[in-house]
Amino acid sequence: MLTALSIRDVVLIEALDLEFGAGLGVLTGETGAGKSILLDALGLALGARGESGLVRQGAAQAVVTASFAMPAPGGAVANLMAQNGLDLEPGEPLLIRRIVKSDGGSRGFVNDQPASAGLLRELAPHLVEIHGQHDDRGLLNPRGHRALLDAFARLETGAVAIAHRAWREAEGALAVARAEQDVAERDREWLEHVVTELRTLAPEEGEEEELAGRRATMQRGEKIAEDLHAVSELLDGSDGGLSQLRQAARILERIADGHAALAEALVAIDRAINEGSAAQDSLALAADALAFDPAALEADEARLFELRGLARKHRIQPDALPAFLAEMEARLERVQGGGAGIARLELAVEESHRAYRDAARKLSEARSIAATRLDLAVMTELKPLKLDAARFQTVVEQLDESLWSPAGMDRVEFEVSTNPGAPFAPLIKIASGGELSRFILAMKVALAEEGGAATLIFDEIDRGVGGAVASAIGDRLARLAGTAQVLVVTHSPQVAARGTRHLLIAKSHDGTVTRTGVTPLDSGERREEIARMLSGAEITDEARAQAERLLEPA
Repeated sequence: MLTALSIRDVVLIEALDLEFGAGLGVLTGETGAGKSILLDALGLALGARGESGLVRQGAAQAVVTASFAMPAPGGAVANLMAQNGLDLEPGEPLLIRRIVKSDGGSRGFVNDQPASAGLLRELAPHLVEIHGQHDDRGLLNPRGHRALLDAFARLETGAVAIAHRAWREAEGALAVARAEQDVAERDREWLEHVVTELRTLAPEEGEEEELAGRRATMQRGEKIAEDLHAVSELLDGSDGGLSQLRQAARILERIADGHAALAEALVAIDRAINEGSAAQDSLALAADALAFDPAALEADEARLFELRGLARKHRIQPDALPAFLAEMEARLERVQGGGAGIARLELAVEESHRAYRDAARKLSEARSIAATRLDLAVMTELKPLKLDAARFQTVVEQLDESLWSPAGMDRVEFEVSTNPGAPFAPLIKIASGGELSRFILAMKVALAEEGGAATLIFDEIDRGVGGAVASAIGDRLARLAGTAQVLVVTHSPQVAARGTRHLLIAKSHDGTVTRTGVTPLDSGERREEIARMLSGAEITDEARAQAERLLEPA
């Protein structure tokens, strides 16, 4: 609900602060007093185009601030603010401020946080509906008619939305599976070759490290064996040390008898021979321990080279080959069994499509029944509004399947025929300005419980009518104000008399500057204003008496 409007330096308004309440608020004043300026100012705060012509002459900028009651948590306004990173303090009103500079530049703020004009326009339909002579939004926008009909009939569309999501998800899964199958079929021959090659090799995790370790050990053993053989030749070869020592011992044995020094030398040589023999035995043991099978080395090397070669081929590490084999086997299995999987997905699509279609058809039938009730409700309102020759119908048509949505399979549009025998057409295309406003009022009354914007503004809805029709308009505006805040700019005393709050818009001139001002009227002032509306410039006693009679029901 709009609670306050502050205007600074907009056209003829220098400074104006207005407060609004619930119920029906009426704005009156002589023609040209500036009633449209108030609506232009409010429109500016709600994202209308900011033009330098709106800035009061001589001022640097125009500023409009609109205050609204705290938005409901989780509602459309709160969600829009959250999506755009704007804070909403619990318990605080919603303040929308728009500044337009004299050079045409503009800035917007929501609760003192910068906001684009585009965001203000997104917020606007959830806060205020302005219905004027040339209104092309709200009830006149066919894109919103389906939601309005659903709200009128209190139809739940959640089951249809869930069914639609399940259908689309099934279609998506089928499309992915088919695409994968197409790619896989192209790769079938390659997959079969890869799997065969990997299965033949049968790689094991950690195998490369084990093979490389054994190969290194055997290569080191081969080099040590060569060195041991060389040492053995030096010790016990035909020209080796032990052979030479044995020859020396045999000579000494022949000549050492009775010669102490030679005997000692022989003993020393014998010890050397024994030590050398022991060394020879140790070398033999070491050679046996380091012995290896050259064929085993060759086999391990061949296996290692195969593993590394296949890993390079597939650009992975050797240890990743077992996992790669499992992946390729799975892909090949999907190719070989893909037909069955796709058949299951096709069945899921068929079943989810049927479920959506059934749910959407039930919703469509309910909409058709509700459309008849809505048509009757609107037609009931047309006759008192001097539109008794007009007809109203709600068209519910099934859309092409490509346009089916979470909201169902229907196109819903409100159409009218303003003259007997004339074809039905969209309201905006065939209704005149005065008719248009009254059609909108009739529809708003019929849809009073549909939960649209909390504030409704009607601009001169009573233009061109008077008497009983004006009274009927006032009565319906008052009824509508029971479910929403309603503001109406009016020239009709019958409408003005039904208001719960009355604002008088007037111009003043101090000799140099013309200003527009707004004055809240008390009960006595209201009688005088309504009398003026009845009689013109000169207010008569008869007009005052008639004003009293008009005010009595209110």
